[in-house]
Parts: sequence; C-alpha cells; structure tokens
Amino acid sequence: MSRYPNGYCKPADSCDGCLAWGDFSGRLCPACYMFGRGHAADVCVGCRRVQPLKWDFCRLCWCQARLDAQAAVDRLAAEVDVRARLNVVRHHQLFFMGMHHRNGSAPAPRRRGGRRGAPHKPPPAPAWRPNADWRQLPLFGQVPRDYGRLDPSGVDLTNPWLTWAKYLAHRLAEARGWGRNIRFAVNRGLALLLTRYVEGDVIRHSEIFTPLRSRDLPVGHVITVLEEMGIFEDDSEPSFEGWLAGRLEGLAPGIRSETERWTRVLRDGGPRSLPRREGTVWLYLNRVRPALLEWSNSYDHLREVTRDDVLAYLKTLHGHQRHDQLIALRSLFAWAKRNGLIFRNPTSRIKVGQYEYAVLQPLVPAQVDRSVAAATTPATRLILALAAVHAARVAQIATLMLDDVDLGNRRLTIAGRVRPLDDLTMKLLLDWLKHRRNRWPNTANLHLLINIQTATKTSRASNHWISASMRGQDATLERLRVDRQLEEALTHGPDPLHLAQVFGLDEKTSIRYANSARALLERPLETASETTP
Repeated sequence: MSRYPNGYCKPADSCDGCLAWGDFSGRLCPACYMFGRGHAADVCVGCRRVQPLKWDFCRLCWCQARLDAQAAVDRLAAEVDVRARLNVVRHHQLFFMGMHHRNGSAPAPRRRGGRRGAPHKPPPAPAWRPNADWRQLPLFGQVPRDYGRLDPSGVDLTNPWLTWAKYLAHRLAEARGWGRNIRFAVNRGLALLLTRYVEGDVIRHSEIFTPLRSRDLPVGHVITVLEEMGIFEDDSEPSFEGWLAGRLEGLAPGIRSETERWTRVLRDGGPRSLPRREGTVWLYLNRVRPALLEWSNSYDHLREVTRDDVLAYLKTLHGHQRHDQLIALRSLFAWAKRNGLIFRNPTSRIKVGQYEYAVLQPLVPAQVDRSVAAATTPATRLILALAAVHAARVAQIATLMLDDVDLGNRRLTIAGRVRPLDDLTMKLLLDWLKHRRNRWPNTANLHLLINIQTATKTSRASNHWISASMRGQDATLERLRVDRQLEEALTHGPDPLHLAQVFGLDEKTSIRYANSARALLERPLETASETTP
C-alpha cells in the first residue's frame, strides 16, 4: 500500500489505462501516465476504448502485441514484429505493473531517493568555471537563440560549462533541500540550455521561459543555477509596468504622460522625495484615476483643470471616498506645481477634514467558530492562533523565522517584540514543526511557515497563501487581529499606553482602539440610564 503524508494508505489498484494491477498513486500507472502525456486520446482500433493512441492503438494493445511477438520469434526481431501484430490482437492478457519491459525482465527493486530500477548515482565531481583561452568573437553581436528548437537527443554532455552547472546545481540542491524530481528536471533544463554554450554568451529570461515551461521544467530553479554562474540576464518586464499601462489606459495624452511621471516619482523617489511602497503607489493611482478619466473628456493637460472642476467632482463623493481621493489629488497637483507643469494648484485650500472612524465592533462567537472550523491543516491552525491570540499581521506571520521561536523559554518574537507563548499556541506550534519536519526534512528555508513552493527556496511564503484559508469568512485574519486588540482594550481598560506597550501600536492607532473600547463600555450604561424611571 502507498503511504501518504497524512497517514492515509492507498490500497493496490488497477490502472485505468493498461488495466495492470499494482501499487501506484492516482488513476494511472507511471508508464500509462507518461504515455498519455505524449499522445492524444481517441478511439483505439483494437479494443475500442477511448485512450491515448500511438499509431491508432492504445498502450494495452501495444503491450499485448509485444508479448505475442516475444513469444513467437526471437527477442532481437520482436520489435520489428510488434507493429505487424497489432492488427491481429484479439485478446488481452492481464498483468501486474512493470512486467512489460523491453528486455522482458521484472523491474529492479526501488531504491530510496532514486528512480525505479536506476542505480544510485554518485555526486558529480567538483568542477569550476572553464578557462577561456580563446573564443571566436561574434560577427553581428549577440544573436538571440531559439531554445525551443533544441533536440534533447542532440545534447552535448561533454560541454565543460554543463559540467560546471551540474556541480553547482548539486551544491544548491544539497543546501536548499531539492527533491529527486527537481534535481532531475534542473539537470535536464541545464543540458538543453548549455549544450552549445561558449564563453561570452548571455542567456536571457525572455529566451528560455517558454521553452522550459513547455517541457514542464522548473524555470526558477534553473535560473538560480544560471545566476550562480553569472551568465543570466533578467530582461523580463516587471509586473508594475503592465499594471501602470492598464491604469493609464483611457486618459488624454497630456494627462497620461504627467500622471505617469508622478507615479514613477512616487515609486522611485526624487531629488526631494523618498520612494513610497508599491502598495501605496497602487492606492494613489487608483484613487485619482476616476477623476482623471472624467477630466480627460474635456481637457488635454492637468493645467486646464480648475478649482471649480475639483469642487464639482468632490461633491459627488462622501465619507472616506472623498477623504482618500482628495489626498491623492493633492499629491498629484502639488507635484505638478513643484515641477512647473501647472500654474496654480487647484486643490489648495480645500480642506480634507477630520476622518471620523467608526466604532470598532467585536466579533460574535459564531463568526470565530466558523473560522476555526475552516482551519484544517497544521499551518492554517497556527496562522489562526498567531492572528487571534497574538494579533500578528499577515506580513508579520509570513516573515517569522525559526530563530524567532524559543520553545525552551516559551517565547515568540513577532516584529521585534517578545511575547510569551500560551498553551494553545505552544501546542499548535509543536504540531506544525512536527509536520514541517516530516514533510520537508531537508529544506533549507529558515522561515517558520513554508509551503510546497517555498520549501525548495529561501524566500518567505506569500501573503496570499497565508490568508487563503480565512478568505471568504466573516472572521478574516485581519478582523481576528483587530478583535484581539479590541478585546485587550475592553478587558484591561481603554488605556492607549497599555495597548501601545502590549502590541507595539503607534499613538494614533492605540487611541482609536481606546476610543472604541470606551464607547462600547459606556453604551450599556447609557441604555440602562434611559430605561430607569
């Protein structure tokens, strides 16, 4: 029986393709799975089943024809006679998985850490960067190569650059805990890319991404080795450029160019301004875009926008929308005035007003219970506890390191602040560490929370993965964090200094939580006084 990480044992089964009985995962045996990846499905001429076909016959018919040919003639001529015997197949001999090998022998027992039947390969010999005694200079400069037309059968395994790359790949695999499949795929990708490599060539992202992805090879791991060799150039377009082009679509040419310059200054900084976070840049451009689209119907440049236009647009907004969009518009026009693009700032002396925050409301037990029920894995249960008990933000959870956990002293460091470990978090933390050790015993990632994508790297998990389990629930990770801080204010009194000391909040945020707690604590007293005669 096959043993899975969660302890479930899959019994032996029959393959849906060749009907072979054996021990494998999924619906197909490994041979039928690989056969199906290289052949299209249709109705088999022999058995009339809908299966992947090679020359109009499925793999089961091929196995039966090969068996008949081996029994009728000598083994050397069997392969020649197989195709001729396909049309006369009238029955199928059922078999166990792995019996129909070309040499007629049973597969060798599987060794741990290696392919089925393959001997254990020793690690590659140490290799270094090849010496460049001389090389032929290119006549027309660097000509882009078409790696998609390379034939895997024509790989030059004696290339010294490939030898060096395989040694570096082995070192990276040992250091970062790459599995057997990743190591094999990386070596295959390196062989395709470096078979004709010579000193001075540059391998670019735009040239190798599509060929490697079409062969299901790990692009990121191959690029890691090429970067270690110093022969890779990342010419991929950043996601910010595509997003910016989409956000500026529909604006008048003059307004578009000025807005693009302002957005880039926000992101990259300027002579008298510091760069903003990319998330802040997204918010600012998204907030000014509706107003700029409306003004693009009448104007071609920002200098044509008047104070009356701004006031007329703001009249259509209320609450936090007016507050947020006015702040973004003031940033845009202040930058344009400072750089001489407009004569007068149309947003000057327009009051933003004090933003009135609503009273924070605590979560009801039913909402919390549904989120607890949605946390079904060791990772999601630990994430839920970090947000609901320790008020950790999503980004803070993702950046937690193994060194931040002190099990002996029952302490946990979150965002530089040491917090005691309660019994619940301690138990969930031990469960996760046990699962992590069993699932990825050789990982070199020092982050506390890892997944299948980051276990073979050193980067942290994404915010999307951290919050995915609670997405769609009433009690999301952010609301659980807010509820924990509000609960502290309700339990120990609305003291901003206490909240700032416990959770590391800034002055404005701690005052907001204190005001909400004070309003919630005073509301029952006011209700009671109104009903008293």
